[in-house]
Amino acid sequence: MLELTWEKQLFAAGYRLVGGIDEAGRGPLAGPVVAACVVCPPGFVIKKELALVNDSKKLSEKKREMLFDLIFEFLLAIGIGICDHTTIDRINILEAAFLAMKKAIGALKPKPDCLLLDGRLPIPNISLPQKAVVRGDAQVFTIAAASIVAKVTRDRLMAAMDERYPAYGFKRHKGYGTKFHCEQIKKLGPCPIHRRSFSPIKEMISR
Repeated sequence: MLELTWEKQLFAAGYRLVGGIDEAGRGPLAGPVVAACVVCPPGFVIKKELALVNDSKKLSEKKREMLFDLIFEFLLAIGIGICDHTTIDRINILEAAFLAMKKAIGALKPKPDCLLLDGRLPIPNISLPQKAVVRGDAQVFTIAAASIVAKVTRDRLMAAMDERYPAYGFKRHKGYGTKFHCEQIKKLGPCPIHRRSFSPIKEMISR
């Protein structure tokens, strides 16, 4: 079970509301990148219902779906930000991930006064104090909760895209470059939600 070690350090430093932020969907060949920010206040206690919160990649789809609803029930505020495939192609995936994070922060009420985020790079051009934590989604409760919200939100979007473009199997692989997905792209060509700036799609359309 994850503890509130990182969050408590920030509360002890005088911050009132701490936000954990993470994204899902940097690697896929199709669809959006989705970020989520989860806010907790001083005195927050991890309820037993949230004991399974962890890096979304370590959880089954069933557990992520269950925890998604519980996170919305027990956390103070949740913000979600989305950048679609066209934005990713226009500004690149890293910048799109940062933009999605900024959108997630902008959607929050109330807003945090400090952020914890997964990885090494801080979000550029924001005024909030922030701390980047390597492997934060496996160590920091609020980041792990954010990873679940981002992953479930994105998976649901890709399931909806599967209904629109059923030949590509988006519900199965969520846009990642599986063998089946790559074979379908080669067979059918890219569909409207494929990222034109990603290989092998970039090479296919430049021929």
